[in-house]
Amino acid sequence: MRNSLSQAKNIVIKVGTSTITKEDGSFNLRVIDRLAMVISDLHTKDRNIALVSSGAIGCGVGVLGLSERPTCTKEKQAAAAVGQCALMNVYTKRFADYNQKVAQVLLTGDVLDRSIREENARNTFQTLFSWNVIPIVNANDTVSVDELQGGVLAENDSLSAYVALLTQADLVIILSDIDGLYDHNPSVDATAKRIPHVEKITPELYQIAGGTGSNRGTGGMLSKLKAADMLLHNGTKMVIANGRDPEILYDIIEGKDVGTLFAGKEDA
Repeated sequence: MRNSLSQAKNIVIKVGTSTITKEDGSFNLRVIDRLAMVISDLHTKDRNIALVSSGAIGCGVGVLGLSERPTCTKEKQAAAAVGQCALMNVYTKRFADYNQKVAQVLLTGDVLDRSIREENARNTFQTLFSWNVIPIVNANDTVSVDELQGGVLAENDSLSAYVALLTQADLVIILSDIDGLYDHNPSVDATAKRIPHVEKITPELYQIAGGTGSNRGTGGMLSKLKAADMLLHNGTKMVIANGRDPEILYDIIEGKDVGTLFAGKEDA
């Protein structure tokens, strides 16, 4: 059922804050460099790839040398402004090492609610793809508090699903700090088993996924299931996998049994 993943032409890849930064908020350059290498390699094989990257606030905390992540909205926005600049600087340099051009695309939660903005965003993505440019997407935290205060883009898992709709993606890959969806919480239950394939999001799965994200990020398994539910209704496949080694992207595209695949019976 995973063999079809190799045929995906429009792919959205999402990386979380805990994947691309260290505990102190500094960049995990080894992971970012490998991520740029693998995406650049896959991108040269007639695939359109959009990278949704969290990390602006976390990187801002590191750049500013703050002792902890801000809690008030205006400080989060300011940290995001600093961190987004640093984040794009690193991505631009790393992708340039592999002869790839990147673009920054910052979205707000009302993009899909307003037809003109939705059309503008879709046209931008299509043009960037036609120019062989890799869009790097994040929420525009400095002008919108949507993500910061629990709106429609309350975390970048939902943003990934919206980007998939805008780009008509046939595959979304979410790289996290966990190997996939488990039948129990693996951090407290050593007998927990990874669920390799999910066809439908059920109340039982939401119950399994209860809990919040890491200290550096805002998402968790619950937000990933919500994104998967949206994508399944749209006929788009999604994979959750561990991003500590971005070369796992090769395994996913090659159809190997890693992470958790979300695909309806007819899609699989």
